[in-house]
Amino acid sequence: MLPPHRARITLLLALAAAACSTAPVRSASSTNEAKPHADARYDAVLSGASYPFPVRYLELSTQRQQLRMAYMDVQPERPNGRSVLLLHGKNFSGFYWEPTVRRLLDQGFRVVVPDQIGFGKSSKPLAYQFSFQALAENTRALLTELHIEQVAVVGHSMGGMLAVRFALLYPTLTDKLVLVSPLGLEDWKRSVPPRSVNEWYAEELKATPDSIREYQKQAYYSGEWRPEYEPLLEFSAGMSQHPDYPKVAWCSALTYDMIFNQPVLYELGDLKPATLLIIGLRDRTALGRAWASKEIAAKLGNYRELGKQAAAAIPRAQLVELEGVGHLPQVEAFDAYTQALLAFLK
Repeated sequence: MLPPHRARITLLLALAAAACSTAPVRSASSTNEAKPHADARYDAVLSGASYPFPVRYLELSTQRQQLRMAYMDVQPERPNGRSVLLLHGKNFSGFYWEPTVRRLLDQGFRVVVPDQIGFGKSSKPLAYQFSFQALAENTRALLTELHIEQVAVVGHSMGGMLAVRFALLYPTLTDKLVLVSPLGLEDWKRSVPPRSVNEWYAEELKATPDSIREYQKQAYYSGEWRPEYEPLLEFSAGMSQHPDYPKVAWCSALTYDMIFNQPVLYELGDLKPATLLIIGLRDRTALGRAWASKEIAAKLGNYRELGKQAAAAIPRAQLVELEGVGHLPQVEAFDAYTQALLAFLK
């Protein structure tokens, strides 16, 4: 008989494996037969999907396992000697930064765009303790591999939270900091009922291309949908129809738990780099609004105020507010966004 502590560990590992196996215990909709439209390109690591620039991999030995971190390292034709790191949001991976990458390349910047562990073409581990510190350490290892000693860090949404953690851990490596509609500017766990990882996972398993489109339509674009938004759905929609999707959904549940429980607002005052905040004033993004009372839900995600509060808390902050723009300024207001970004980087 195993000692009690060994038995508990064995049970936990078995539960994680069951939750994330390619054939989990769930409805028949997870089978190949029930997914006639599954596209082989959209497996758990998007092995057949094309990114806008060549993808390379960093082999990571972390948390007693070997993982692969996908990234794009894009070199300009006329280098200005400076590098920019782009950190993606929760519902995306590095591919959606393509327009920003091209604009930065035109200005001579080298651009590094990782897919964080659990996202895009990177590994989807069965058992991983997701934290912004862990993701920051992985990203630091990537920059070390690329011999980059100083970088401007740009983070969107969840990537903004990661960018803050990265700048706090590595202030001398971080040349400048840009936060585009960052999450973590309020502490949802103080006003929203908690949700377990199992509940997050069950919710993620329900995703379909139509539900993903509807969420983004309402949450990002105030109910308006344009043809140019459709490519941003390709990978998430495709993965939701693949038999591998439970692996993706499990990592998504774990990262939702990370975002919900690790706000950054309490440490904004400790940031050392010069910081630019780009805030869409129509943005109302807030995890857990649907579980809160109507009175509390109405107050959450008020970026018109959250942006100002964050700028006041950060010692060397500039605030750019974009009227009529939601959670994706780099999509809805690309020219205004890049004008602010480039002016700050230069």
